[in-house]
Amino acid sequence: MRIVLIGGHLAPALSVLEALPKNAEVLFIGRKYALEGDNALSLEYRTITSMRVSFVGLNTGRLQRKLTKYTVLSLLKLPFGMIKAFLLLCSFKPDVVVGFGGYVSIPVVICACILRIPSVIHEQTMEIGLANRILSIFASKICISWESSRKFFPPNKVVLTGNPMRKFSLIETKFSLFNNKRPAIYITGGSSGSHVINLLIEDVLAELLTKYNIVHQAGEAQEFHDFERLKQLKKSLPTSLRENYILQKLIEPSEIGDLLNSTSLVVSRAGIGTITELIHFEKPAVLIPLPFSQKNEQYKNAKFLEKVGLAIVLAQRNLTGKKLLKTIDEAFSKIDKFKIDKEKCGVMCRRNASQNIISVINYVSKNRKKKTP
Repeated sequence: MRIVLIGGHLAPALSVLEALPKNAEVLFIGRKYALEGDNALSLEYRTITSMRVSFVGLNTGRLQRKLTKYTVLSLLKLPFGMIKAFLLLCSFKPDVVVGFGGYVSIPVVICACILRIPSVIHEQTMEIGLANRILSIFASKICISWESSRKFFPPNKVVLTGNPMRKFSLIETKFSLFNNKRPAIYITGGSSGSHVINLLIEDVLAELLTKYNIVHQAGEAQEFHDFERLKQLKKSLPTSLRENYILQKLIEPSEIGDLLNSTSLVVSRAGIGTITELIHFEKPAVLIPLPFSQKNEQYKNAKFLEKVGLAIVLAQRNLTGKKLLKTIDEAFSKIDKFKIDKEKCGVMCRRNASQNIISVINYVSKNRKKKTP
């Protein structure tokens, strides 16, 4: 079977990619660069190419939720994205196209519909993403992660599959090797990093390191030079504190399992992938939702994790480093009380979600062959 996978949410895409039969021919279409106007290579490009899977970057228009200096230029790229997507599909001739949300999916799934190639899209969030709202018209089947998403899509297309997660390796890595018995905190803003979280941590880093070990994923975006600035700050710390601080631009997907397993608390944004992984590991978290996410999605995610017993939620507005430090201390003072309420949680992380999606892929592929004269 020849399959096109389209990036967007990397974790479920990667999970499905790893679960596909070895004889499947895969072309991965995604973002080569992390951010609009930034030349830092994206995590999906680095991860997929390291797996020796064919990757094609699609430079197309991004549906931006706020006006920036790149908005007009981005919209002008839409026609070129459609043309390139059309040519890619004509050349590769896939049996199925599979999209995981995000603006790159839009031209590819639309062109697949034009070419009568069946497509499957996956909705990772608890509601509906903007790209998948558009693509629900064109997709053959729609896989959803949460029952709450069902009402947003055509009933005859929806299949509840769950939200696939990457394979977690629990082998000992550098994250397990702090030379003390202090609890460890994982701080992350996602692959692009969070400038806001980085600034908050920078403000109280020395104080945090007197009590905790820290693994800090600062992101690869180059606009604010956060990584470089934090790197210099680390160098200025006393050796006794410096040894308690691991600073990285990115955490490789293969390392996430060990990292979450060996840390006591996570400080993070509240993307749905993060929420799913925190539930899987039953890991306490201090969440700072992105305030301008679509339909306040991250706030809803964060409050859900708080409701099931695993999170403290802080609003970004007026948040200071001192307040974050105080909240972290409070979280550790009651760390044993963070217990997941499985009744409130419901059926969350379906362990076989990847195979469920592959079953849908096989179904639409066989259906197409039956219709072919």
